[in-house]
Amino acid sequence: MSRLSVFDSPLLLGFDHFERMLDRASKASAEGYPPYNIEQVGDNGLRITLAVAGFTMNELDVSVEDNQLTIHGHHADDEAKRVFLHRGIAARQFQRNFVLAEGIEINGAVLDNGLLHIDLERQAPETKVRTIKIEAGAQGAKKSAPQPTVIDVGAKD
Repeated sequence: MSRLSVFDSPLLLGFDHFERMLDRASKASAEGYPPYNIEQVGDNGLRITLAVAGFTMNELDVSVEDNQLTIHGHHADDEAKRVFLHRGIAARQFQRNFVLAEGIEINGAVLDNGLLHIDLERQAPETKVRTIKIEAGAQGAKKSAPQPTVIDVGAKD
């Protein structure tokens, strides 16, 4: 059974990559750990803040591949050496993915008091106007084609 899509309209040419991005975003981890905020900072700025208490800078990785921001947290292996009488603080690995729109650039990441702040900026797109030259098709080519040169072979010098 085929799935209907908003992007199936014949008026929306070349938007199939948006559908793939939406599929990827919907398949992203629906788990709630770690909690995060997304806030507007200025006219073109965004900030993603993740609560990553207990993680050091060396235990966090932030990467971007193919317009997908991935934050990965992994604890060092020293947990096996510790004996807990009660364990109420989550210390599990995580991976959080965000699909970024075209033109979103990452300005940097800062770890401060257990919060990982990732600053993003939406670049203003340049507007370009291009004029497309219209050429004659097969029917128009007959009318505008240069006339062949006629050589009279019966003429004497």
